Amino acid sequence: MAVNSIVVMWATAISTHTENGRKIIWRFAEALAPAFDRTSQPIRINIVWKYRSETGVPVTEERERMDVLEDKLKPLVEQDRFPTLVLVSTGENIREWTYYAESEHGFAARFDYAITDMPELPIEVHCTYDPTWDMYGKFRAGVNETVID
Repeated sequence: MAVNSIVVMWATAISTHTENGRKIIWRFAEALAPAFDRTSQPIRINIVWKYRSETGVPVTEERERMDVLEDKLKPLVEQDRFPTLVLVSTGENIREWTYYAESEHGFAARFDYAITDMPELPIEVHCTYDPTWDMYGKFRAGVNETVID
């Protein structure tokens, strides 16, 4: 099984809500492999996990369940460079993973296989045609400072 090497560098950013002071942590693809052609993955897939927390960040048990999901998806979803995870945000009672993939159906099949033995998850999956990676580009353009992992 090939490991996804499209993302060559990860970074984090933090945004603070001006009204309540809560923070959202963003982990994102800082740099992609130079030869990678984004148009080969025109489908954006957002996996949204909603949770309840007084502080806006998940409690330890919930965060651990999220980590298990991400760990299960990594080898099965990222094999053969089929999709690319580009962004993970956590805060304000939502964790969201943003992938770009070759096709919606191919991603769905791999996703379903990866979570077969997991209990029911409080997630929603949304797919959008975004061949130029507009959402990712807008996010990257809006990041002022980054800390490289």
